[in-house]
Formats: sequence, structure tokens, C-alpha cells
Amino acid sequence: NMVKNHKLAKAISDVGWSELIRQLEYKSKWYGRTLIKIDRWYPSSKTCHACKHVVDALTLDIREWVCPACGVVHDRDTNAARNILAEGLSASACGGSVRPVRAQARRATPSEAGNAHS
Repeated sequence: NMVKNHKLAKAISDVGWSELIRQLEYKSKWYGRTLIKIDRWYPSSKTCHACKHVVDALTLDIREWVCPACGVVHDRDTNAARNILAEGLSASACGGSVRPVRAQARRATPSEAGNAHS
């Protein structure tokens, strides 16, 4: 299920990822384009493209999943492609990072615990 074009999948598999990256770097320089590489371990297929919630356990045999945070139904590959596109665009916007930041949960301090607004 790497790509729908089986000839392309076989070509990538035969050559190897490092050669593919080398060729992409060469061609992007040749044509004056920017190649943006995202982190190898970025959880693109496990991150909800709608709310950015990351599912902890998602085995490779699960092709469709529902986000427990917002209820959006995802095709694993389509969701990963959308997240990879967003990651690349966030890195290239005006040379800075515009990546949406997920809120980090924290415990309320004793003074905040009883107040409606802090």
C-alpha cells in the first residue's frame, strides 16, 4: 500500500529511499525549488489532520480510524498525506514555523483550582 502506482512503488523499492532523496535534492536545486524534509519519526498517519490529536497505538493493519478527540473518520494514507503537506507548508511559510501547537495538559495550581477565571 505504499503508492497506488505499482511501477513507481517498485522503482522506489529497487533504488532505495536514500537514492530517491539524493535525486530529489539534485532536481530541486536544478529547478530552483526548495526540498523540505520532515522528521522521519513524525507521526503523520497517527495524527488527526482536523484537531492534531495523536493516537498512541495504531497498528499498520488498521487502514481507517476514527479520531477519539473530534470524531473525524480518517483513511490512514490520505490523512498522512494531508499531515505531511501541512508539515511541509508550515516549514516553508516565510521561512518560519507556522505549525499548529497542541496544548499541553497541566495541573491547576491551588490558587487556580477554585477560580472560574485565572
